[in-house]
Amino acid sequence: MPSEKLLELLNKAIARELQVAIQYMWQHVLWRGVKGFSVKDELKKIAIVEMKHAEAIAERLAYLGGIPTTTPSPIFVGKTLREMLERDAKDEENTIKLYKEIIKVAQEEGDITTARLFRKILEDEEEHHDIFTSLLEEE
Repeated sequence: MPSEKLLELLNKAIARELQVAIQYMWQHVLWRGVKGFSVKDELKKIAIVEMKHAEAIAERLAYLGGIPTTTPSPIFVGKTLREMLERDAKDEENTIKLYKEIIKVAQEEGDITTARLFRKILEDEEEHHDIFTSLLEEE
């Protein structure tokens, strides 16, 4: 039986995945300027990956007896491309910390399936963070 802490962390992860899926999709739609043109397709691809993460986490949470949230964390679209990318990089940093905590708690509880799921998702999140920080470089 999973702890309440683990179930709460999984719902926090779902809310975060819903947030960035919406956030990145709206940023894709609202991009502006020449630099935005090179970023918009990447934002769309990442948004779709994030929605798949939300689904996988929700399926796991339901299996463990929890009820997945339908409420995203606060969404931030931004007004400039730099503002968007800075926020996106920060959101990915926070997610990486959260997912490492979920992996630790799942391992402590002997839940290897949840730990394995989040190790896989963590790889994607680190890649997204790398993309956003690279896009912020001016050279």
